[in-house]
Amino acid sequence: MKPFELVAHRGVPDIHPENTIPAFERAIELGADSIELDVRLSSDHIPMVYHYFYLDVVASASGAIFDYTCEQLRSVPIIGKNGIDKYQIPTLMEVLEIIGGRIGLEIEIKGPEPESAILVADALSNHKRIWETIEVTSYEPSLLRDFHLECPNIPIDFIFPRSEPWMKLDVVTYAAIQRAKLAGARAVHLHPTQLTSEVVDEIRKNNIEIHTWDVNDEQILKAVTDLGIPQICTDNFQQIKKFRQQLMTAN
Repeated sequence: MKPFELVAHRGVPDIHPENTIPAFERAIELGADSIELDVRLSSDHIPMVYHYFYLDVVASASGAIFDYTCEQLRSVPIIGKNGIDKYQIPTLMEVLEIIGGRIGLEIEIKGPEPESAILVADALSNHKRIWETIEVTSYEPSLLRDFHLECPNIPIDFIFPRSEPWMKLDVVTYAAIQRAKLAGARAVHLHPTQLTSEVVDEIRKNNIEIHTWDVNDEQILKAVTDLGIPQICTDNFQQIKKFRQQLMTAN
């Protein structure tokens, strides 16, 4: 069995909140191959590392992130799991300066602002020495195309959304191929429920690689590794790392 890369989804938030510098440091400490992080824009168009539209999902404020300036967001605390420690929403530039080059980075451009791709590219332009450790992903093919025009040496991957109830795997396969081509993507990221050997073979026939996410238990890990998926993103890093070690030892 070929080894596969293990990506820590939003860092490892077992002690510290997701998408924070300490959660990323924790991923490095535990031996992740890469970190997945999310980028949204503040009202003054600064790329911020935060997953949700609304701040009250994780942070101690109400309202949407796009209604706050970077300075305002930096003063919004994220309360730790112990109810005491406070964390900041980091900027993308801060993450690049502190974490960049120490571990792989999978940077998801959330959008939906058309200029978000260019602003992320601008942030990365000052860190060309670590481009080989970075990939950029998005659900939006147009954002990936725009980003690739600015940073053609950084791989771009298209994230295919979870299947709608009516969607069978023939549609998943066809749509994933076409939207990856539309983006000019190296790979498409599919959910494990969308993966079969037939889906994988058909997509690879089009010279598009497949990565996967939401791999959080041993049964799913075994299924996707049997398909030869080279990169796996998990919310359950320590347990999946243990299962990976067991799989590699057994083979």
